[in-house]
Amino acid sequence: MTEGHPTMAGNRTRGSRHRARRLLFGLVLFGALATVLALLGPGLVSGLRTPDGSLVLRPECVVETPDGEVGLDREAARRATTAVALLARGMAAPDTTGMDPAVLQRLAEGPSEDAGPVLACRGSAASDLHEQQAGAGGLTPRAEELRTAMAEVFGEQSLGGFAPGGVDQGHGADSTHYDGRAIDIFFRPVTEETRRQGWILAHWLVAHAEDLDIQFVIFDDRFWSARSSRGQWRDYEAPAPGNEILRHLDHVHVDVLGGSPG
Repeated sequence: MTEGHPTMAGNRTRGSRHRARRLLFGLVLFGALATVLALLGPGLVSGLRTPDGSLVLRPECVVETPDGEVGLDREAARRATTAVALLARGMAAPDTTGMDPAVLQRLAEGPSEDAGPVLACRGSAASDLHEQQAGAGGLTPRAEELRTAMAEVFGEQSLGGFAPGGVDQGHGADSTHYDGRAIDIFFRPVTEETRRQGWILAHWLVAHAEDLDIQFVIFDDRFWSARSSRGQWRDYEAPAPGNEILRHLDHVHVDVLGGSPG
């Protein structure tokens, strides 16, 4: 009886061991991923159900409606929030044909139980912006563009947080107000109705954040950041004494990205 070639036998043995190690590594990796997903929950890879029940990846923007989440691309979110803002003023609005009526109603009225956020969009902070200085009006060109865009949709507003020549007090030590990058839009007195009006603006700002280089939106004990990949609203921890102003209950704070020195 002839025996197999020892080199070929060794190769087969090593090949079997290599395949076994690869299989074991794959099982360990799969188990680790499953553990991470179980710990972090469905939000990490969250999706939305379409009317036919199929699962799709989470879209750029999401509106919470009584029947569940409705996904929108960024253009649809801009159009919806602009339509709601203009209709509230009795003005002609962009065409929303084909858009879920529940989305528009939710954006206009907010949650039924209490005023609050219903729209969130993924953050997208540009990294190639040049640093800007405040102009004669106290705002940087990007912040001035933001103010103009708001006026076109919301009309005359009660604004603060900036002044000709700039501001140097009345805000936190590192406030973007001192750089001319921030605007406060007031909704006073604080009532459920004025809070709902404030959220109409806050949603519009988030939907237009990518176009207007918006960095932060703060309102009503919540904040949104363009640097958040998921773009969810988070609880805002106001400094002491935590009054209406510091908690941003009576105004929406919005600031633009600062950019980098050229």
